[in-house]
Amino acid sequence: MPQGKPVSVPDDGLTTRQRRTRPLLIVHTGPGKGKSTAAFGLALRAWNQGWPIGVFQFVKSAKWRIGEERALRVLGESGEGGTVSWHKMGEGWSWIQRPGTEEDHAADAREGWEQIKRDLAARTFRLYVLDEFTYPMKWGWIDSDEVVATLTSRPDGQHVVVTGRDADPRLVAAADLVTEMGKVKHPMDAGQKGQKGIEW
Repeated sequence: MPQGKPVSVPDDGLTTRQRRTRPLLIVHTGPGKGKSTAAFGLALRAWNQGWPIGVFQFVKSAKWRIGEERALRVLGESGEGGTVSWHKMGEGWSWIQRPGTEEDHAADAREGWEQIKRDLAARTFRLYVLDEFTYPMKWGWIDSDEVVATLTSRPDGQHVVVTGRDADPRLVAAADLVTEMGKVKHPMDAGQKGQKGIEW
């Protein structure tokens, strides 16, 4: 895409403006760091445009207080940009085993997905951040075919960004924009744990 110009222009009957403002399905996947960070960067841009934003976290524990959550909540309440609604599925689920069974976590994820479907149908938000959503799809908690069908047939005017490793190939094929984050080096490789201001 040299100089921000499309490589080709499809013969789809749309005007340049219609094509330019078409809502996108975006996927950030891959083994590298930065998938959620990039999605929250998009949320900042959306907030600046005055768009209502819905964040749905599927894996990070409800007890974690990540920096992006605090910043976006404060911005959403400032009255200057768009509103921000932040949802954590049940008590969340992290890489550390927490109380509750896999069935409980799966039920929480399914309810989160049902809420997203309701919001999409009602056009509640202009941007949806489905953080770590690839995992409940991978684990079979949420039907991938249903996800793809719902996201590709969503009512107009709604952008969706999905984050997480191992994105389902069907989701990747349906998406308009896919970025795969690759790891070259990471401090954890040298035994360094995550730190404030970098990981949260």
